[in-house]
Amino acid sequence: MTIVLWIVVGIIVILLIAFITIYNGLVRLRNQVKNAWAQIDVQLKRRHDLIPNLVETVKGYMKHERETMEAVTKARTLAQQVASAGPGERAKAEGELSSALTRLLAVAEKYPDLKASQNFLALQEELTSTENKISFSRQFYNDSVMTYNNQTQMFPSNVVASVASFKHGEFFEVTVAAERETPKVTFT
Repeated sequence: MTIVLWIVVGIIVILLIAFITIYNGLVRLRNQVKNAWAQIDVQLKRRHDLIPNLVETVKGYMKHERETMEAVTKARTLAQQVASAGPGERAKAEGELSSALTRLLAVAEKYPDLKASQNFLALQEELTSTENKISFSRQFYNDSVMTYNNQTQMFPSNVVASVASFKHGEFFEVTVAAERETPKVTFT
């Protein structure tokens, strides 16, 4: 009878160790997803901080492009308002901001004095750098979400995830159609 008891205790200990190991792995992955989201947030904040300087620099040159300027300002305000929202809502607002910025930079091409302005060129370079960092951060975030979701959905970790209430991660997806289009390059 004692051998059976030791076998049962051994099985319980092995299951407990497996549960703890899987649980800790899921916590690590969930925290990696949160960290990746925070990195996107940092870059989006940087972009939001650059936009007013870019708008002010461009304003002096583009007196007749008020609609474009207002669209950028409105999109930035909306993006800041949804800063605490989930990835889906945030991606939509940021996509609209990206579209407005693209239109702003396209309109700026019409103004040779603006294109030659050192301040504008520096801001444009900063914005381009920030957009690249946002892109890399989104990719890392989505990779982290995929790894996390795989672990929460695959056996045996899905059992632990279900018992411990681990939720499905949400991808940061492009929702604005203009962001999916290939940019047009023209030489004039």
